[in-house]
Amino acid sequence: MKAKIAVATVSGKAYYLLVNELKERDLPFLSLMPREPVPQSIKVVITTGKERHLITHPNVFIFNENADPATVVSEALRSVEGKKSYERVVVGVDPGKTFGLAVLGDGKVLETVTCSSLEETGNTILKVLTGTQAATGVVKIGNGAPAITKQLLNLLDEALPNGTAMEVVSEAGTSRFGRDAIHRREGRDVMSAIKIAERRGNAFHRKRKQ
Repeated sequence: MKAKIAVATVSGKAYYLLVNELKERDLPFLSLMPREPVPQSIKVVITTGKERHLITHPNVFIFNENADPATVVSEALRSVEGKKSYERVVVGVDPGKTFGLAVLGDGKVLETVTCSSLEETGNTILKVLTGTQAATGVVKIGNGAPAITKQLLNLLDEALPNGTAMEVVSEAGTSRFGRDAIHRREGRDVMSAIKIAERRGNAFHRKRKQ
């Protein structure tokens, strides 16, 4: 896929944070110096506030070095896709010794992540749902590891806003897609998470917060 996002900064910290976020999402990007001409193929440029005046492009996003890079990258991605927000964002989770996560915006894969603990998974899901503008948010968790699934459901029930729906999804057949596509365990986990996000599950009835 051809790069449509450019990172234009001489700030080492800003560049490191932004590039790490883009690489984690497997998003192609172009690195530029702030004064460099921006190719016509680039739809969005991310830079810092101090360097904004050096960028000649109609669509520039400013990154604050003390902010979460996920937020500005999500905004840039929406802009590339021509959307101000998504109608529906779904986070699919393949639980186990490691947790595969897949984020789908209106049916399109936006991001995939592998987490190593229950707490990291919960924090990542919360970060995704609060950092992505959407009319509806849904978390779908696979049922292949029942004890871990229950723990994650209870954790998210406490942490997520009341408007976020949660579902438990059958994992039958999801590992087959992972083996066909990617042989590393991390790859299988995220491929299974994508299939879980795409399936209809059974609603988890959340506790009503006071």
